[in-house]
Amino acid sequence: MVFAVHDQRDLELVWRTDGARIWRAVAAYACDADIANDAVSEAFAQALARIDEIHDPVAWLWRTAFRLAVKELRGRRRTEALPPEDAYDLPEPLHDVFRAFDRLSPNQRAAVLLHDYADRPTSEVAATLGMSAATVRVHLSQGRRRLRGILKEPEYD
Repeated sequence: MVFAVHDQRDLELVWRTDGARIWRAVAAYACDADIANDAVSEAFAQALARIDEIHDPVAWLWRTAFRLAVKELRGRRRTEALPPEDAYDLPEPLHDVFRAFDRLSPNQRAAVLLHDYADRPTSEVAATLGMSAATVRVHLSQGRRRLRGILKEPEYD
């Protein structure tokens, strides 16, 4: 769904309709709730500052949040990518998702999350990740196959 953002109220509507999905996808990609909090918050803050320049706010926010998360991951050592088992703010299924996605390569995680979860077209995923559409399709195929195998393991049953 593409709609123009004309003012702060329009961006607030985007936050209400898509904010949680963007956060969950970025959190699963980064395997870190703090990175997701920072990336999604910063993406919306940048959108607010550039409100007159953005033609498709939903696509722009997905792309920007993922790019910010990638930048943070590159700048930070992933000493503990998963939230602690007893994290009070994350329900158990989210922890399992983090653990499953953490076993994929970063490109596979991003391709699966952006395409399958965020429902972004392959061409947009390719532009977001800076790769060809054919490469995205390879990462999608390998990531899906790997996730199926991971989720069938006894630890996840």
